Amino acid sequence: MDSPRPLKVSCDLNPIERLWDVLDRQVRSTTGPPCNLQDLKDLLDMAYPAEQRISTLNVPEKELEAHHLRTPHQAKGYTDKPAEETVPGDDSQVPELTGLFVERPQSVTVTKGKDVTFVAKVDSSNLIRKPNMKWLKGKWLDLGSKAGKHLQFKETYDRNTKVYTYEMSIKKVVDGDAGGYRCEVTSKDKCDSCTFEVTVEAVQEEQPANILEAFKRSGDAGEDAGDLDFSGLLKKREVKKEEPKEEVDVWEILKNAKPCDYEKIAFEYGITDLRGMLKRLKKMKKVEPKKSDAFLRKLEPAYSVEKGKRIQLSVELTDPNAQVKWLKNGQEIKPSAKYVFESIGGIRKLTINKCNLSDDAAYECVVGEEKSFTEVFVQEPPVTITKLLDDVHVVVGERVEFEVEVSEEGANVKWMKDGVELSRDGKYRFKKDGKKHWLIINEATKEDIGMYQVFTNGGESKAELEVEDKELEVLQSIADLTVKAAEQAVFKCEVSDDKVTGKWFKNGVEVVASNRIKMTHVGRIHKLTIDDVKPEDAGDYTFVPDGYALSLSAKLNFLEIKIDYVPRQDPPKIHLDTTGSMVNKNTIIVVAGNKLRLDVEITGEPAPTVLWKKGDTEITNSEGRVRVELRKTLCSFVIEGAERSDEGLYNITVTNPAGEDKAEIMVKIVDVPDPPENVKCTGVGEDTATITWDPPKFDGGAPVKGYLMERKKKGSSRWTKLNFDIFESTTYEAKKMIEGVLYEMRVFAVNGIGISQPSVSSKPFMPIAPTSEPTRLTVEDVTDSTCALKWRPPERIGAGGIDGYIIEYCLEGGNEWVQANQEPIENNSYRVRGLPVGEKMVFRVTAVNIAGRSPPAVLQQAVTIREIMERPKIRLPRQLRTKFIKMVGEKVNLVIPFQGKPRPVVNWYKDDKPLDPGLVNIRTSEVDTILFIRQAERQHSGHYTLIVQIENMEDKATIEIQIVEKPGPPVNVLVTDVWGFNAALEWKPPKDNGNTEISGYTIQKADLKTKEWFTVYEHNRRPSCTVSDLVMGNEYTFRVFSENICGLSDEAGLSKNTAVIDKTGLKYDPKPFKEKDMCHSPKFTTPLVDRCVIAGYPAAISCSVRGYPKPKIIWMKNKMIIGEDPKFLMQNNQGVLTLNIRKPSLFDGGKYTCKAINELGEDEVECKLEVRVLTDKEEVKK
Repeated sequence: MDSPRPLKVSCDLNPIERLWDVLDRQVRSTTGPPCNLQDLKDLLDMAYPAEQRISTLNVPEKELEAHHLRTPHQAKGYTDKPAEETVPGDDSQVPELTGLFVERPQSVTVTKGKDVTFVAKVDSSNLIRKPNMKWLKGKWLDLGSKAGKHLQFKETYDRNTKVYTYEMSIKKVVDGDAGGYRCEVTSKDKCDSCTFEVTVEAVQEEQPANILEAFKRSGDAGEDAGDLDFSGLLKKREVKKEEPKEEVDVWEILKNAKPCDYEKIAFEYGITDLRGMLKRLKKMKKVEPKKSDAFLRKLEPAYSVEKGKRIQLSVELTDPNAQVKWLKNGQEIKPSAKYVFESIGGIRKLTINKCNLSDDAAYECVVGEEKSFTEVFVQEPPVTITKLLDDVHVVVGERVEFEVEVSEEGANVKWMKDGVELSRDGKYRFKKDGKKHWLIINEATKEDIGMYQVFTNGGESKAELEVEDKELEVLQSIADLTVKAAEQAVFKCEVSDDKVTGKWFKNGVEVVASNRIKMTHVGRIHKLTIDDVKPEDAGDYTFVPDGYALSLSAKLNFLEIKIDYVPRQDPPKIHLDTTGSMVNKNTIIVVAGNKLRLDVEITGEPAPTVLWKKGDTEITNSEGRVRVELRKTLCSFVIEGAERSDEGLYNITVTNPAGEDKAEIMVKIVDVPDPPENVKCTGVGEDTATITWDPPKFDGGAPVKGYLMERKKKGSSRWTKLNFDIFESTTYEAKKMIEGVLYEMRVFAVNGIGISQPSVSSKPFMPIAPTSEPTRLTVEDVTDSTCALKWRPPERIGAGGIDGYIIEYCLEGGNEWVQANQEPIENNSYRVRGLPVGEKMVFRVTAVNIAGRSPPAVLQQAVTIREIMERPKIRLPRQLRTKFIKMVGEKVNLVIPFQGKPRPVVNWYKDDKPLDPGLVNIRTSEVDTILFIRQAERQHSGHYTLIVQIENMEDKATIEIQIVEKPGPPVNVLVTDVWGFNAALEWKPPKDNGNTEISGYTIQKADLKTKEWFTVYEHNRRPSCTVSDLVMGNEYTFRVFSENICGLSDEAGLSKNTAVIDKTGLKYDPKPFKEKDMCHSPKFTTPLVDRCVIAGYPAAISCSVRGYPKPKIIWMKNKMIIGEDPKFLMQNNQGVLTLNIRKPSLFDGGKYTCKAINELGEDEVECKLEVRVLTDKEEVKK
């Protein structure tokens, strides 16, 4: 068979890498089917023009096809058989997969809502630079850009093992996290990757048994706002059971189909990975059954299973006892609840439960050296439409949105109009968000009318779009005119849209503007003005709005008058119509904002002159908001958009040569009232609040009928109505509020015209109830003029807390309570002062907060204000009932409480004598006395007596204080006897025992040769002892320390004589001392190591040496002594040698040698230093 024909590809650096970068961008930019081999060749011609070609690389077509069938990332790691023909001298190689991973992440099954962590470890001991790790989901999605609260990444490095540890944590796993993942590690020319899967299991949730939980209020306002949503209580319709559909083998359909129909079949059966489908289909067509020694029946070429279903892979072996391995994408599968292995005789089965998209992979069954391959394709369930399209009815120019909701997120849908598929262009726009899809038409036209359809692979929906022309409303049409020569003719009309333009026609011919003919457009009013009317101006005039099938017509009549008689003269007369909006004879009421048009009929010959006045101001305008329009026998007074300033008395005067007539008209403007003022909260309760406000300053010309109130929580934008019927008073009690929540109120005023604007919101207030009464009110103490009370806080405090307490008192039987404290107190006790002696008083305590005072807590019985006699009593602390011992120099502070009323007299005595104030400090209060000694001395020891006396009653307590210190040394220490290896010692107790008894003695011995002391006995109770185990031939001296509770004495008593242990004829002959020779030749304990450094960055090489005498160190580069070159700094720190190179360049690379020399010899070590220049790509990465 002929070898594959090589395809010559021109490139500059790493051609395979650049080729697949181009292919990667091309694949990402298109959604169509994958390109074929010819397309790859075209891409190569585009990516590498002739002028950029430096070298050539022969890539066989077989290798291109293999790369074509893989993703660009897989193409980089392609390790099939290399091409047979290569160009000599071309060193570019494709990175090969190597075993960089020490630990790979494993596939897991995790419950929805839980956390999961994946760990990968990489050995960098053989790597020149730090490896680069990427976490990917699926084929293309780089998870590094998704880092956040949901996805977290961590990297650590162990310097001892040179292992990098990479961790990826997924917090609170959701359904979308399920699928296949891949981690890739690269380092220069080495790379490695591994795959793993995440399976997400749903959490079983129980349905609530309470029917009240089935409905709720809409919105997020309070409990009394929003509408009730009873959709949860609706009966569920019986779902019609669809007849089971016959299972369809998609692969059989694809085998027999034409390539042009592949995309249509994939859309119909829910296949989203078109490239993977074509790859598998191509393999299925090429696979030919081969005989196998290990397998009687191999796996099928491909399996298809629906998402969520179970699939079983089965093979039959020739040897029933043979062991098999199941692999998924090259990774061995471990038995679990998802993957179940079965062995029945020679049949081996792999069952995959609850298949999901992560199970869509290549599977292998391995027996010894033989393998059986298959592909499992997971078919997603058909995408159904859960929310159908609605018909849309719009007018020309409006925005159109068709919305549909499908059963799966990210599903593809197809939009069609009248059976023609719609494409994404300037007119149609498609939008997708989760399960919702929209078709948007920004400006609808008549051409968009039709039937619109949306298709998924599991359903369709239709909706009709109707587009109508805009309707234009004529507010005032043009009227026929009859004018005389040289007069002015004005045609005027008013339409509803102020943006509409139009044209004027005379007898069907468009009117052209000139100095005499003018056309104006102001707002909604269009005018045609003809000055100095002539006979030829007579005719039919028409106004046609642009874009509307509408026309307004009127006729201009030219009147030619010949005066050949004496006119008749009639005095002018004003004829007022008092019907309609007139409340009395000459008063007109107009609602603010409305239009007033008063037509006044005027008669008289000749035609009278009309004059309108408001007060002393004449109204002469024929245009504008307030104007006067004159006709032959009719005068119209017009006010456009009436305002309050238009209210007043208007006069009309008509005159002609025959006389004059006048009339007065009162115009009254009514409006909605002004907003109420000064809205405030005057009182609050537990869930209520009292609101007051002032009536509006202006009632709008009509009496205010009542008010409407609204409230909202502070910080919210949603207002809740409190009343739907008009509330007439200006004080309102709002109820059903939440205690402790800040609210705001606003009020609307209502009159016969309408509702006013809302008032300014009140200051925030909080519904708070007063606390309950304080508890456990008791009397703590009573004197001749005071009474001390104490109590506990209220049982119910509420959200308002407690600001303090008020204490009041009154005489028994009276009702005039006197407040004892001006300001509330925070403590739970208080002494009321200034009370009358001997009177019976009643006390009560009230808690106060922002809501007011609580109910009072009252004493059950009256209290007589008189001090009670109480016997004196000393309460001596437990530690003072025995001897109190302190060391010299320590501080003594004794607090002794006592009781008694009235205040007792306190006296101190020492050893039955009055206590000297200069010796001891005494401080006494009403309830205790304190004895204080700053620095204790031995003279402070003794018996202290405390006497507490009230009149002829007293109590007494005695305290024994002992001040101690270390004892003195023993005296008269003598060696009384020596025998064998023993010596007997005796001594007398010390003269000063430190004011306490001696607890023992410590005896030490010392050889007169070494004079080092060693302890022989501790805590020896007797003033004598026998010292044994003494060394023959030595002479010993002894010393003794005395000991009490403070410790050993500072000085010891030395023995006056010594103990000599005689020899028994033995003689010691020591060998002469020989000093060790420490000299030796130099030897390197740590050699130099080859290094690669970056140019421009400081570098250092180091080693260590030992030798005596201290060797001389010589550094050499390429066998040349470096000497005193300032670029090199040589250091020697206790045998550690370091050569520092300042900013090395390419010329500093080479072989470096370190030589150590002394009298006994020499030694040397060497290393190779490589200096590398940092490339632009590496600088960008840094």
